[in-house]
Amino acid sequence: MMSGGDQDDAGAAAFVERLAAERRRYRLPAELKECTETLACAILALLFPHFQRTACPGVGDVEHDLERVTSLLTGILTTDLLMPGASARDVVTGFLERLPWLHEALLADARALDAVDPAAESLDEVMLAYPGFYAIACYRIAHALSERGVRIVPRLITEMAHQRTGIDIHPAATIGTGLAIDHGTGVVIGETAVLGNRVKLYQGVTLGALSVDKSLARVKRHPTIEDDVVIYANATILGGETVVGAGSVIGGNVWLTRSVPPRSVVTHEGMQRRQRPDDDETLLEFNI
Repeated sequence: MMSGGDQDDAGAAAFVERLAAERRRYRLPAELKECTETLACAILALLFPHFQRTACPGVGDVEHDLERVTSLLTGILTTDLLMPGASARDVVTGFLERLPWLHEALLADARALDAVDPAAESLDEVMLAYPGFYAIACYRIAHALSERGVRIVPRLITEMAHQRTGIDIHPAATIGTGLAIDHGTGVVIGETAVLGNRVKLYQGVTLGALSVDKSLARVKRHPTIEDDVVIYANATILGGETVVGAGSVIGGNVWLTRSVPPRSVVTHEGMQRRQRPDDDETLLEFNI
């Protein structure tokens, strides 16, 4: 018969063995989060001198930075980080081919922010100081990797931006050019959201799902925002079938779960207060 001390020792040994077994089964690269952050920073530094940690580089230094990005990306892409059918060589080649588009798209995003904010004094200020630009830049890098079949790494890149800015953009979201996120804290853009060109978002905007259920993983759950839409602070727009028509303005604090036609103006006109029925635990009722 085992004494209490023997039982404790046996339990501790079993726990240690369980941890050891989990480590043996783990197949992702060591220090994946750190390596991903290094990769993202290297890509930003390649595309814009604002993110360089040394003096403004010359042509030769740019070529060196391009080789570094290639090496970092190649080194991180193990089989366990690729979707079935994707190859590391194709991912690297496709991503490098996408760099000119990424550069132009991010310039358009910076110009959009500069244009929408009267407090912005230059593109340099936007790129260096605006959390919206940083979050969009990380999203665009992550999206370019995600659409080529890279797993986990895109989420780590956008989560890095989320932690630093409070802006949470899923890398699989589809976003056109000229996105302006002003202030930005609390902005959430879900996985299946679709945003057109020249969309403007202010702090606290949520583009989310009406319901959260694992069975909806392959279903469009988040709204579509067409071109030239402005969404003001703390507005919440939900649902995969919800479409905000081009040129619309969605006011602050609006809760929207149905589509609106192009050039609509939706405002929050007040809240009606009444007793919630005792027998309805799922009721969500908002008045706009």
